[in-house]
Amino acid sequence: MNGREAEIIGLIKKEVKPALGCTEPIAVALAVAKAVEILRQNCCRQGEWRLTADFTINVEVSGNILKNGMGVGIPGTGMVGLHIASALGAVCGKPKYGLEVLHDLNAEAIDRAKAIVKEGKVTVGIADTSRKLYVKASVSTGEGHSASALIEDDHDNIVETWFDDKVIDRTGGNAGDAEDGGTNTLAYGLTVKEILEFAGTVPIEDIRFILESRELNLALAKEGLSANYGMRVGRTIMSDKFRPVFGNDFLSYAMALTAAASDARMAGCTLPAMSNSGSGNQGITVTMPVIAYGIKYGIDDDRLARALVLSHLVAIHIKGYLGKLSALCGCVIASTGASCGIVWLEGGDYPHICSAIKNMIGNITGMVCDGAKVGCALKVASGVSSAVQSAVLALDGICISESEGIIEKDIEKTIRNLGEIGSKGMQSTDNMILDIMVCK
Repeated sequence: MNGREAEIIGLIKKEVKPALGCTEPIAVALAVAKAVEILRQNCCRQGEWRLTADFTINVEVSGNILKNGMGVGIPGTGMVGLHIASALGAVCGKPKYGLEVLHDLNAEAIDRAKAIVKEGKVTVGIADTSRKLYVKASVSTGEGHSASALIEDDHDNIVETWFDDKVIDRTGGNAGDAEDGGTNTLAYGLTVKEILEFAGTVPIEDIRFILESRELNLALAKEGLSANYGMRVGRTIMSDKFRPVFGNDFLSYAMALTAAASDARMAGCTLPAMSNSGSGNQGITVTMPVIAYGIKYGIDDDRLARALVLSHLVAIHIKGYLGKLSALCGCVIASTGASCGIVWLEGGDYPHICSAIKNMIGNITGMVCDGAKVGCALKVASGVSSAVQSAVLALDGICISESEGIIEKDIEKTIRNLGEIGSKGMQSTDNMILDIMVCK
């Protein structure tokens, strides 16, 4: 493995990691857990320090964190929102687990967290910040002590901590962060062409770790198909009752598996997802259509690993122009990556992959993000449908014309156009969505 390959693998490991629960409320739980850990380290004299009866938790978040945390299920609780996520972070969160901060979740912790919320010990408000991804959690004790933790730009990026209003650690965040709060993965200088070459030539032993995406996300899909999670989008597509409508082809299979994983995750399933760019739903959408292809057509693990690396990296590359959170639904980007993975498994080359990306951008660019919720499974299913359609057209030599809309001859310019629309052009849309959601 040469230096550039090691750099790209480092990027994958940074952006592709397990996450238990929707990553916005999980970021809140992580910040609260870190504040409680600081109190435990600084207030403990004898035995294990515990939250006293008169403690309080105060959380301030950016509008995008609030939007994505209002309606999504919190694992194992049957509840939604940032209040219960905050309480769980306090009673059972372990910062060392990162985006799996609630790994030690149990019935006792859930009951205690619910009681904390009911007693009004948790307050959540919108922070005065221009960053898209911002969480500040403060925990105060009855003995006059307090601790705080600040997360910025990445869901698990704790940039500053305090004890009794004194800074105890300051990392300064990620070097090169964009003004809108998106992690600057663009600093890696990737292109679609290099991604394709890397995926096809990197030593297979160096990327086999990516198959954990299959293990985690396929387990979520099977769980979603086995029970009535959320809107049951995946289970409905797969059911015998609607076989005359959806059929039994690859498209329906890919849609069902992907939507089922989203159904389970957004309804509070306690299984982790393999995320992409800080989003579990994006991780599901970028992988499950490729995994479904592998199952349906008997693809061996080595080829599947290369296709998953391609899919993940295309999504990471495009996401770099948008930032971690935006008004553009993340499944647009994730399903574009999946489309590329399918094209590659079908024997497509660079022009075919560029065509698939252009077909996707010319199709579902306008899909908005109106918060994380069980209904996301519908958008995921739509994204998968578009991904397969775009791949088939591309493989047949059909590509949306550069004279149409935001499509350009150069694939990198086309991707930049999508990023400009999602990060800047849709800013007023983002604000309006949040206004509607908080005023309901």
